[in-house]
Amino acid sequence: MHELGIVTYVADTVQKIAAEQEIPRIDGVTLTIGEVSGIIPEYLADCWNYFRKRYPALTEAELTWQTEDAVSYCDDCKQEFGTVAAGKMCPYSGSEHTWLLRGNGCSIKELTILEE
Repeated sequence: MHELGIVTYVADTVQKIAAEQEIPRIDGVTLTIGEVSGIIPEYLADCWNYFRKRYPALTEAELTWQTEDAVSYCDDCKQEFGTVAAGKMCPYSGSEHTWLLRGNGCSIKELTILEE
């Protein structure tokens, strides 16, 4: 369950940003999660709801996420294609000389701060 480590990293990072920017309360954190990252968003949410209570600026922060499509690139025909639909083989050239461009990571996209 790598979701626990991801949530810990995100919470530490956001708490640090809040402290540096003198933001008393973060209301929301939005992540971008790659389609082939292996991250289960529902597990992230469960971990978040437990861990956010340990961070003063995050006690009320809601976690949301957006999925980033997985896209691969073919070295032979120089085309990009959807990884999930095609797998490793390029649908244009039939080549297996492909590699993943994006869609396997996780990043903090946005923090929501409501003015009081």
